Amino acid sequence: MKLIIQIPCFNEEETLLVTLNDLPKEIEGIDEIEYMIINDGSRDATLNVAKNWGVQYIVNFTQNKGLAKGFMAGIDVALENGADIIVNTDADNQYYGEDIVKLVTPILKGRADIVIGERPIDDTKDFSFIKKKLQHLGSWAVRQASNTKIPDAPSGFRAFSREAALRLNVVNDYTYTLETIVQAGREKIPIISVPIRTNPALRSSRLAKSMMGYVRTSMLTILRAYLIYKPLKFFMFLSLFPFMPGFVITLRFVYLFITIGGAGHIQSLIFACTLIIIGFVCLMIGILGDTISANRKILQDTQYHSRKQYYDGVKIKKTDTKQECHIYYR
Repeated sequence: MKLIIQIPCFNEEETLLVTLNDLPKEIEGIDEIEYMIINDGSRDATLNVAKNWGVQYIVNFTQNKGLAKGFMAGIDVALENGADIIVNTDADNQYYGEDIVKLVTPILKGRADIVIGERPIDDTKDFSFIKKKLQHLGSWAVRQASNTKIPDAPSGFRAFSREAALRLNVVNDYTYTLETIVQAGREKIPIISVPIRTNPALRSSRLAKSMMGYVRTSMLTILRAYLIYKPLKFFMFLSLFPFMPGFVITLRFVYLFITIGGAGHIQSLIFACTLIIIGFVCLMIGILGDTISANRKILQDTQYHSRKQYYDGVKIKKTDTKQECHIYYR
């Protein structure tokens, strides 16, 4: 059983060493633990810190491409190098390295394919009151969109079985945390949450320039994921807003036409027809989206089998020393 721990990095020379030193060297049930960083266009000495420490795999971007692309690139390299379990953590040492055992245990026992670390948000002193409430609100929105019970959706401390990693698809450029939960919930991938601990912040968050920017982008990510996986339900609900008023106005026109004649109310009928047409168009978009969604499921299944065949068939070149660093340029 092989575990690869991956760490997305962008200018993390001051915190990366602390994070690496905190990672476990052995875990019961795991035969081999290896480490990877995704160097997302860092301009400092992040790369040298990783090499000097003995990181086995480095995914190197020549320019910053964002958390989502870095995460998926790391997943690909981990699968290529035979990982049975992949753990993702942050380079700022936000999470306890010892708690990685909490993430991998449910996978080892066959209870889940994805495990999310639940931070003690309300007890985290580094989070402001507003941020705590927004974290809870965002996690609630993800639970509604994904039909899961994950209490801390933005948490980047998580583990994936090989099976789950083969099925992952992230289409946005912002972050993988929310979309992967929605995908897991909609695709019926077993996913659970476990409580974890956090360390005091070593630096401020770089995920968004402002709190409102973070909220806006997160909501758009959730909405986009919901549109991808449940387009018919979304557009059917949306169509009710113009259709119902249009229908009521039409009934009013029919009543007035029968009782006192239709003179003077033709404008209402035109307005009602316009609303009904808008509602019908929304419904048609939902049906079209549902058809595309069905095709997407077929393509995802095809992609899963092709990825599984490719990665399971890759022959990894064995080296005499495990400390050799393999660099993958993206």
